[in-house]
Amino acid sequence: MATATPDSKRRALGKGLESLLPQRPAAPAAQPVSSIAAAAAPAEPLGKPLEVSLDHIERNPWQTRKHFDEAQLNELAQSIAASGVVQPIVVRPLPASTTQGPGQNPTRYQLIMGERRWLASRKAGKATIPAIVRQVSDEQVLEMTIVENLQRTDLNPMEQARAFQRLSQEFKLTQEQMATRTGKDRASVANFLRLLRLPESVQAKVETAELSFGHARTLLALESQEAIAAAAQKVLALSLSVRQTENYVQGLIHPESKEKKQKPEEPPQDPNVREAEDRLRRTLGLKVKIEDKRGKGRVIIEYSRLEDFDTLLEMLGDR
Repeated sequence: MATATPDSKRRALGKGLESLLPQRPAAPAAQPVSSIAAAAAPAEPLGKPLEVSLDHIERNPWQTRKHFDEAQLNELAQSIAASGVVQPIVVRPLPASTTQGPGQNPTRYQLIMGERRWLASRKAGKATIPAIVRQVSDEQVLEMTIVENLQRTDLNPMEQARAFQRLSQEFKLTQEQMATRTGKDRASVANFLRLLRLPESVQAKVETAELSFGHARTLLALESQEAIAAAAQKVLALSLSVRQTENYVQGLIHPESKEKKQKPEEPPQDPNVREAEDRLRRTLGLKVKIEDKRGKGRVIIEYSRLEDFDTLLEMLGDR
């Protein structure tokens, strides 16, 4: 049995986002629990969200999703205007500024999860939004942000690739650790990270869904950036499927195999037939080919000038 390590205290994300949130000690229901770092922060009743001013919430700097559908955002804003925010967002308190005195400014928060609800609430003209306050580290914020988006399939392949890259570079996580904490297998994590090898122009096509994840992964079999970019243009121009792209890329990597498939190998020629061809060629001075199958076949004599044809007729007429 493996011994416990500092890393083992973090649960697999397949068990839900709550595995990333620190466990809160039980407390009497009537007694509020103050878990906010700033002295001026209001007490957070156990299990109940706070109504937080939208202007006191800052965007999540680790947000991996960069593209929000404007039409869907407007629909959500209309829903919030009519019925309010059904699911609270998740925030964490920011440290109080060193230049402000006690009670001078209200507590500010950093958004962790729920950016669409936050943006839509602003569009709907709301002043506050229900928010659950959590004390979490930078690493936990990034993980929670990635997991929320991955679970909702809101990220395109390139956004997922960059999210995993940030986990690797900023928090020194291995592919195995990233797979465990995001509920994906290690091969998937590796494939997403490989997308970052694509040229910028091809990455942009993947980001806008002009090329699928399958297309992109297939193109990575080519070695140079130039070859990948040229092949991607061909795939887009011909609207090739992933399977067709695989065949096309394999033809670029192994052109000799492609030629063999297009032109089947001829069976070895009988030595006697080859000798007869040579004799006729020397006698007629023309190109001769004999097609023989078990004693039956034809003799093909090629000529390129009328003079050669006349000479051939004369020679055959003398026989």
